[in-house]
Amino acid sequence: MYISHESPISLLNRSRIYNDYDYALVHLFEQSEEYYSFFRSSVLQLREVLLDNSIFELKKAFDSAKYAGWIEKLQPTFYIVPDALEDVDTTMHKYESFNNNYARYLPKNILRIGVVQGKYYNELVDCYKFMSKNADYIAITFDLSFYETSSYGSNKYELFKNGRINFIRNLIADNIWDWNKPHHLLGCSLPIEFKWYRENKITNIRSCDTSNPVMAGLNKIKYSGNLGISDKPKGLLADNLHIHLESEEIDLIEYNIKSFRQIVNG
Repeated sequence: MYISHESPISLLNRSRIYNDYDYALVHLFEQSEEYYSFFRSSVLQLREVLLDNSIFELKKAFDSAKYAGWIEKLQPTFYIVPDALEDVDTTMHKYESFNNNYARYLPKNILRIGVVQGKYYNELVDCYKFMSKNADYIAITFDLSFYETSSYGSNKYELFKNGRINFIRNLIADNIWDWNKPHHLLGCSLPIEFKWYRENKITNIRSCDTSNPVMAGLNKIKYSGNLGISDKPKGLLADNLHIHLESEEIDLIEYNIKSFRQIVNG
């Protein structure tokens, strides 16, 4: 599985060593020219770049017209089509609208990632089938409220961890999972989740992104080797973009990143 960890500006150049591809949040392009320039240079260096519509940070997808402009300017490898949190109908409508109004005019080699949204299993299945039919790449997020009512655990992060596993396991059991499409896992509650995908050989989960080991380091939290951590670190990387890091913090972050990779890929 290809891994990318969102990182503060001070670590961006170093991140090309520990990241398999580069993951950008579009709303940060408007805040920092340096941030945008890094990802544009990655494109020019022929690194894979995934552009996110920043819905997790903004609670709604970035403006579609401006987003299309940034896609055209950046020329990423992939981009996440605008969606709506847990709203299946709006997500499918936004996908079709963006495709008709913007995507058709973008270079054909830039691949579209469709996010599965919904509140209930049947809604999520409908959205999954829609993305399987229309998107180049299917993304499944880590924090759907559905996971909290369809899973088990002592806190919401364990519910999220087990919930996404159960959702994917049910898609496979119900013969809905599309083995011919690459999948992306958006975010992470607890790192140990990713061990399940490796052990169960879900080989077309191609990539994941998470700032978890970075934010843990910023919170002075050290992974317990390949067990990771038992709680989700506080804060968003987007709110710590310009943070200054001491050498001890960098060492801790890089230890966490190595531990995360061991969990994911063995």
